Amino acid sequence: MNSSLTLRRFFCSNASISSLPSSSSSTISISTKKKPLVFLGSPQVSATVLDALLNASTAPKALFEVAAIVTQPPARRARGKKVMPSPLAQHALERGFPSDFIFTPERAGEDKFLSNLRDLQPELCITAAYGNILPSKFLNIPPLGTVNIHPSLLPLYRGAAPVQRALQDGVKETGVSLAFTVRALDAGPIIACERLEVGDQIKAPDLLAHLFSEGSKLLIQELPSILDGSAKEKAWPQDESKATLAPKITPEESWLSFDEEALVLHNKVRAFAGWPGTRAKVIVVEGNGHCTDLELKIITTRVSANTHSKIDGSKADDITFMKGALLFPCGGHTTLEVLEVQLPGKKVVSAAAFWNGLRGQTLKRS
Repeated sequence: MNSSLTLRRFFCSNASISSLPSSSSSTISISTKKKPLVFLGSPQVSATVLDALLNASTAPKALFEVAAIVTQPPARRARGKKVMPSPLAQHALERGFPSDFIFTPERAGEDKFLSNLRDLQPELCITAAYGNILPSKFLNIPPLGTVNIHPSLLPLYRGAAPVQRALQDGVKETGVSLAFTVRALDAGPIIACERLEVGDQIKAPDLLAHLFSEGSKLLIQELPSILDGSAKEKAWPQDESKATLAPKITPEESWLSFDEEALVLHNKVRAFAGWPGTRAKVIVVEGNGHCTDLELKIITTRVSANTHSKIDGSKADDITFMKGALLFPCGGHTTLEVLEVQLPGKKVVSAAAFWNGLRGQTLKRS
């Protein structure tokens, strides 16, 4: 089956989900020996978890099988030019997972979707960055419950952006938690967690991928106890007094203010890498004194060991260049070294390439 036909089957099968298909060519036989499991996820990082589940389900003595996948509906991607399935759905199709068992409800509480889910009789649901709220009528379906892989050490950083907010705060340690899902946000009993040191240069997309990789291993390790019900007995409640929130990031937060200290800005650049990125306005000064505003996307940074007052000949708002880095004066007499930048509509370039392109013009903070 060619890929275009596969995608057409995907879109058609999810345009109106009224009943599970009966055709033998497109169904998954639910073995009486294996417990049916439903996996929910959407972005590329959740594909790591799906791979772990599919691989484990084919082991000789596997206790479960993946009966269905639930993901976000197809959306416009590649700058809005094309309607595409979610990254997880695309990955599942490429692995040969039947498109008739990839469900894409707008909301997880839709009656038709819940009817199809009940027909599958899943023993357990697993979520990893699904992106939709799960109502009680969903959570009541699987008898063993719903288990979520959350990329933080719960109860810290509950919410939509745990990795980004942790990096923004400059944490030195984070982790991944395996927890039962309840109606309250990321507040269910914890089955297991894994701790991880955080390097001072790692960016959100890399840390997120690493945490979900570790979370997949943790899930496979704990699945036997989840499937036999003993995980519910050993899971421990979260300490509500230590709970913190990780609210969704907005594009408006992407602007950098150089009145803040360099470390704060460096952490923000790492946290917002990928999306929405971080932006700054600078002033380009020509030889005749004419000034032009310029918007830059700040890609990679580090905190300078030097204070701005120690940079020879520089004024309070001067942006200088030294040893491969643009030096931005920041609050508290600190200096941010910018190593990579991107002009609107252009490719990412090194600070050296950008500086050479100025051809003698100078830069100041906006």
